[in-house]
Amino acid sequence: MKKCVFEGSGVALITPFTEDNGIDTEAFGRLIDYQLREGSDAIVIFGTTGESSTLTDEEKTELAEFTVKRVGGKVPVIAGAGSNNTRRGVELSCIMESVGVDALLHVTPYYNKTNQEGLIRHFRTVASSVNIPILLYNVPSRTGMTINVETCKSLADVDNIVGIKEASGDVRTAMRIKSEVGKDFAVYSGNDDVIVPTLAMGGNGVISVLANILPAKVSAMCHSYFKGDVKTSLLFQQKYMPLISLLFCEINPMPIKYALSLMGYCREDTRLPLWHMSDDNKLKLRHEMERLDII
Repeated sequence: MKKCVFEGSGVALITPFTEDNGIDTEAFGRLIDYQLREGSDAIVIFGTTGESSTLTDEEKTELAEFTVKRVGGKVPVIAGAGSNNTRRGVELSCIMESVGVDALLHVTPYYNKTNQEGLIRHFRTVASSVNIPILLYNVPSRTGMTINVETCKSLADVDNIVGIKEASGDVRTAMRIKSEVGKDFAVYSGNDDVIVPTLAMGGNGVISVLANILPAKVSAMCHSYFKGDVKTSLLFQQKYMPLISLLFCEINPMPIKYALSLMGYCREDTRLPLWHMSDDNKLKLRHEMERLDII
């Protein structure tokens, strides 16, 4: 039986930058402390929200070491190690394992898209290089590739491939994975607007952008559901739907970084080609955060 890496809310943590676009480790530490204090169940670094594509391997190594030390074993640390180059994915996975992360997040190859057999061979090769758990990451809107349910079934035979971040937006996929792949194969929503529907399909939680600014609320949304209080969980989902929409009105993580800057946690800066939100959308996001008493 596969061991679940976490249940509940894992934050897809942003990577804060300094004025000269270096890594702001002081701000990063504050963000980690905030997540631990407010009850996030896992810290996920170097995902889409963490701007993994513009971080160097050296930066990832240093930040992973920093995160593992700062978290101190309180919750699992999951590091993105995906690549469209299988050899690089293996190398980065081994590095992340060596610095002590608890699990890895592996996105499908992008740009040089493969077929399902290529995906199977890619993920099996990566998994065989490490001993820590791996979560697959299905986000076709970003990569142009979908992990089919049948491919999940094949990969579930690998001992350390233990689940998937399902970000297709189709909750029926979560249901199919749970019913056809197996109940012990974890499914995490990769979309904040369908957290409760994914839990209703048997999901194990979420890897959340919203949790950057509302970690306690997203965790409560999940754990209320697990305790059988579906009404409270659904009320949380409904309450924050307008905010979620605004957090994705432009390319992630531009809006969430602006939101965190309003809270005083970091600068809004991203790395090119990402840039700041439009002034009009900034105003809408600010007003919604004020309405919810977040700022």
